Amino acid sequence: MEANEAQELQEHAEHGHDQSMRPVALTMTVLAVLVAVVTVLGHRTHTEAILDQDRATDMWGYYQAHKIRANDTALVADLLSVVTIADQNAAKKLTKGYADHQAKWVDDLKDEQEKAEALEAKVEQAEAKAKHFDLGEVLLEIGLVITSITLLTKKRVYWFAGLGFSVAGIVAAVLGLLVK
Repeated sequence: MEANEAQELQEHAEHGHDQSMRPVALTMTVLAVLVAVVTVLGHRTHTEAILDQDRATDMWGYYQAHKIRANDTALVADLLSVVTIADQNAAKKLTKGYADHQAKWVDDLKDEQEKAEALEAKVEQAEAKAKHFDLGEVLLEIGLVITSITLLTKKRVYWFAGLGFSVAGIVAAVLGLLVK
């Protein structure tokens, strides 16, 4: 065998060996894209949770302000009922006005409380989704790293292990999409 033929055979063997790693490289490319997608989904979901928590906090502040006003109005109405006032007609008119405000605020407070609780439920839902996306991201990254070891060692066992972690990451991310 001539030196040229030996070199040619070696190049063909190396080229054939590189061909065998193409599925691994393709898998790594797909995993990198999936990691990016799941990362973005996780970040958006965390942002959604923060914004909903901010809205819930605002709604609770609004509720508390109305609750304080309702309490102050009740105190003034109680005070008017025990204080002697020269103009009884004016006192009755004021007392009726305060009673009307109280009735309105009872309904408003109930609505505001329900809105705040609904926003808190949205926060919990977004956090549950984000946990799934975070887990999916971590598992996909682990799968990507383990799969890359295949290129260094040329042992397919790492490719299969990486695929296992990646499938678990995909399942976690899909569960994040399905959380209601």
